[in-house]
Amino acid sequence: MMLETLHVKIFADGADLAGMREMHRLPYIKGFTTNPTLMRKAGVSDYRQFAREVLAEIRDRPISFEVLSDDFAEMERQAHEIAAWGPNVYVKIPVTNSQGVPAYDLAHRLSHAGVRINMTAALTLEQVACAAEALSGGAPADVSVFAGRIADTARDPVPIMAAAVQLLAARAPNVELIWASPRELLNIFQADAIGCHIITVTNDVLKKLSLVGKDLTEYSLETVRMFARDGQAAGFTL
Repeated sequence: MMLETLHVKIFADGADLAGMREMHRLPYIKGFTTNPTLMRKAGVSDYRQFAREVLAEIRDRPISFEVLSDDFAEMERQAHEIAAWGPNVYVKIPVTNSQGVPAYDLAHRLSHAGVRINMTAALTLEQVACAAEALSGGAPADVSVFAGRIADTARDPVPIMAAAVQLLAARAPNVELIWASPRELLNIFQADAIGCHIITVTNDVLKKLSLVGKDLTEYSLETVRMFARDGQAAGFTL
């Protein structure tokens, strides 16, 4: 399991500028994604300023920024503004607003006006099919299926993601599938095995890449030594 053999593109998912700068130095990181939740956790207070700082350093790889409004007219205005930030920018549009009203008509208008869309927060094949219909024939686009959240419901995301790959290939060849919200490093290789185009990975998961192919006996010994070291450092006695 070597990174050089992977076909899936690894995108770094985060909103910490220092972390994004670190990931940008790695040639196997092919793009970036952000979202309002990650930006809030990272302490971002000025969205436009944050985007300017990021795009000043990351010009050569795609990066997604999300609209903030729940109103479709305002979403559309924000989408055009965000798209104008740079030629490598994709605009994240949720599959619905917070009232559950689908955003496919908006995505269709934007995509066919030349805006690169990342349709986000999808969890079902029906949503993927609707997104494919909306985005087909438009600008290059992505559909983000939150496979990790599917797994959180005790459903196996792999068959769903594999079906989504086939669906997009048949109906919208200009659209790439993103395996979003992975929970573990193994998900990168699962995504690759089914032909998923992109997987978004947070920095904490990416830091485990050094473990790929690690000898399990050696790893077991390191684990035992960690327990022994921590027990001694804590001063536990029985």
